[in-house]
Amino acid sequence: MKEEENERYRAPALDKGLDILELLAGVDGGMTQAEIAKHLGRSPNEFYRMLDRLVRRGYVTRIDGDRFSLTLKLFGLAQLHAPVRRLVSYATPLMRELAEESRQANQLVVFDRGSAVVIAQQEAPGYWGISIRVGSHIGLFDTGSGHVLLAFRSPEEREMMIAENARSNEKPALSPEFFDRLDQIRDRGYEMMPSAQTAGVFNLSAPVLGPDGKAIAALTVPYIALVNTQGAPDISGTMQLVLKTTERLSQLAGAGVGGA
Repeated sequence: MKEEENERYRAPALDKGLDILELLAGVDGGMTQAEIAKHLGRSPNEFYRMLDRLVRRGYVTRIDGDRFSLTLKLFGLAQLHAPVRRLVSYATPLMRELAEESRQANQLVVFDRGSAVVIAQQEAPGYWGISIRVGSHIGLFDTGSGHVLLAFRSPEEREMMIAENARSNEKPALSPEFFDRLDQIRDRGYEMMPSAQTAGVFNLSAPVLGPDGKAIAALTVPYIALVNTQGAPDISGTMQLVLKTTERLSQLAGAGVGGA
């Protein structure tokens, strides 16, 4: 009886699409249409339309002309739900503590479907500070958060993130020096750069790392030099506070808080 019910509610097209996604999730370097068909025991022609739809919807991308590979879209969708809510709930008291100790605002940013998106924001305790609204999309290539999210990913994942960003934005000309900078950020563990949007502001950004050592989020302080504010740390001291906070958040993520 149970087998009959399973047959009655089958959705062959959906099953076929899920088979493709599950297969591609387990391989590196992508697969050709013929390889996909062989692994799934089907004719290559059966998968042409399904692969075309998955590419058009952004779940799969073509690489090297005839190979298909997963994009980060599924990862981005997962980020919007329970894992991110858990991460925000654990991050909020630590971000509040960071704001109090640094006298600066801070924000938590994730990569979502081609964009760097602010998922949490903490105001500065005084009346001076740079605030960014939760839900704002910020630059992937000209912000500290964007640099960190790209730096702590593999070269292949960086390419996919850049390709996803290009679908909704004009693709910038990225020089070899830009990728060298990402490697330098990864080596030193943080980004410290003048803001490309606001004069006098420095982006102090560090990664929240998952168990695999990849960035699941970036924590950034838009640092402004405070005059006559007793106990406010300088830029180097503030960077150390950011690193201390992301280390604590990464430990939580390693315990499963930020896992998708």
